Amino acid sequence: MISWIALSLGSAFFAGLVAIFSKLGIANISSNLATAIRTIVVVVLAWIVVFITGAMREVSTITTPTLIILVLSGIATGASWLFFFRALQLGDATKVVTVDRLSIVLTIIVGIIIFGESTGYLQILGIGLLALGTFLVVAQRSDPNDSTQLKNLWIIYAAAGACCASLTALLAKWGLENIDSNLATAIRTIVVVIMAWFIVLIAGDYRQVRSISGRDLFFLGLSGVATGASWLLFFAALKSGPVSGVIPVDKLSLVITAIASWIVFRERQSPRALAGLAVVVVGTTLLVQ
Repeated sequence: MISWIALSLGSAFFAGLVAIFSKLGIANISSNLATAIRTIVVVVLAWIVVFITGAMREVSTITTPTLIILVLSGIATGASWLFFFRALQLGDATKVVTVDRLSIVLTIIVGIIIFGESTGYLQILGIGLLALGTFLVVAQRSDPNDSTQLKNLWIIYAAAGACCASLTALLAKWGLENIDSNLATAIRTIVVVIMAWFIVLIAGDYRQVRSISGRDLFFLGLSGVATGASWLLFFAALKSGPVSGVIPVDKLSLVITAIASWIVFRERQSPRALAGLAVVVVGTTLLVQ
């Protein structure tokens, strides 16, 4: 059986690519529409896995409380994506993903309190290093060519996305207690796709559908595939491993995003930011001891 650490690392790899593919695909369309298009790919992938693994047989055994929790988790996920995509459209990929990863500390602390997951001095030190590393990355100097308004906005959107991401993980942990992780993921994707397209219709962004280029669709499709793969691995890990361990390992995707951002977008990191990334890795290692 694959360990929860291996599953979390796989989730981190694909999650790290999501921001890169997404940023490439949202250059010429609204962030809401980009999110909605991406969710279609994710929902298709998730349900294909459900049918392949035979998890569909468990649909009739889903209880009402479990379904409600999964729906709430899906809503939180949808909100997180909408905020994340908007922040990604305004700020550097590495900075946005770093702020988004602030959900780690909140999720771990609440997971320890609510689920009674044990923690020791090393884990407490790890939480502190994660917070410090995140600060070092975000505190790097901003591009002087960016407007003050944009600099403030991406931080607000990214922070809101982080709060929703933390809520997503906690609700998902509750909802996974009596259901196959693949089926739980698929159910949540239905909620997300409905929510995303509802926002698109309300905002009037559907008018941009005809103007979407093949290039944008290609990268949004890759983003959806990477998201689906990350989700499936993440929730499989969450089902068998502790929240306080799965979350930080999964968030190592920050390092993948930073490296890919430098290669693709030439986003250069300051020595302080590089030190912050190193601190995040060390903190994560301590949390899984």
